[in-house]
Amino acid sequence: MKLTTVTNISLDGVMQGLGGPDEDRRGGFDRGGWALPLFDGEAAAYLDAVYQRADGFLFGRRTYEIFAGYWRLITDPANPIAAALNARPKYVASATLTGPVWAGTTVVSGDLATAVGELKAEREGELQVHGSGDLIRALLAAGLVDEIILLTYPVVLGQGTRLFPATGPDFALELAESRATPEGLTIQVYRTAGKPRYESPVPG
Repeated sequence: MKLTTVTNISLDGVMQGLGGPDEDRRGGFDRGGWALPLFDGEAAAYLDAVYQRADGFLFGRRTYEIFAGYWRLITDPANPIAAALNARPKYVASATLTGPVWAGTTVVSGDLATAVGELKAEREGELQVHGSGDLIRALLAAGLVDEIILLTYPVVLGQGTRLFPATGPDFALELAESRATPEGLTIQVYRTAGKPRYESPVPG
């Protein structure tokens, strides 16, 4: 399986609390709901298409619980995101979750890299990770991510959990697609491309 991460971030890289003021207040974060005023029709149509092409979804526990609390209750087949999430296999990486309430959910425990590597090898299609910052960082460190989709919003938040930490693994990216929406969101699709090249300036 191809593993794709899909992340909404502010210009300064924050991915926390985009969906509302009370979605995620960890660390005293009080600027939630920042994405909603800028989320336009073009961005919505793009995400609808991304969700519809998925063959499965992988979540960290916190994102899984947020999604399960909202999307599993939407049964309208005309809603493309709810239809995809409710119909397709869902995997949640957790060492403590038991008895998941969302139909079609499998809990992935034990060594994450081994479990996800086996899942990628056993199935065809595309496995998507939405949100789930800790999980994305672990997957990147393990070299398991094939494609990164970033929806970058024209806002600087100045606080909150960022997608990429101050220290972490280095990796090169190849830009596969780029566009801007009427509200100023930029959508970039990157493919992972091994390690970056480091060079010293040439004198003269």
